[in-house]
Amino acid sequence: MSYYFSEISLKSYNGRVTYLNISDQIRAAVKESDIKNGMVLVQTPHTTCSIMFEEFVHDKDFNGDEFLQVDLNHILDQIVPRELTENRDYRYPGPKHVQFLKEIAKDHPEYPDDPSTILNGDAHIRASLFGCEKTFGLKDSELLIGTVGYIYFVDWDQNRSRDRKCFIIIMGE
Repeated sequence: MSYYFSEISLKSYNGRVTYLNISDQIRAAVKESDIKNGMVLVQTPHTTCSIMFEEFVHDKDFNGDEFLQVDLNHILDQIVPRELTENRDYRYPGPKHVQFLKEIAKDHPEYPDDPSTILNGDAHIRASLFGCEKTFGLKDSELLIGTVGYIYFVDWDQNRSRDRKCFIIIMGE
């Protein structure tokens, strides 16, 4: 049994949900791993992000988002509306959590000391619904994702652009 680890660096957008097609990066990691048969785990460590497996759609809106992603956002906006103001639709973040994040911001510049950037209860809920990882089969050095299946990194947090990462773990022989 062999093991391979790789990390992808990504940039999310401000003001809208970010969908990034990471299929080619995962295929490149499979090729580099020299593992022919096994499993590929794709995971994000971010609590407002998900890994999704979906069909690639050729039609896009003016933002460059595929129509299926636009449709998904429309449905999710009705079920899990965006958190736009404090204490309106969501209890998160509470005062203790705001204080915790202010403390973190002192040593970690990626956490801005601006409470409005953490009005993202909706992003946490969406990420919980879709999950932070997907596992794919690997046979004869090919991902078992079919002809139209693509792998997407999704950042549900719309409050600011961020540097994000995604892990690829390949196990097999």
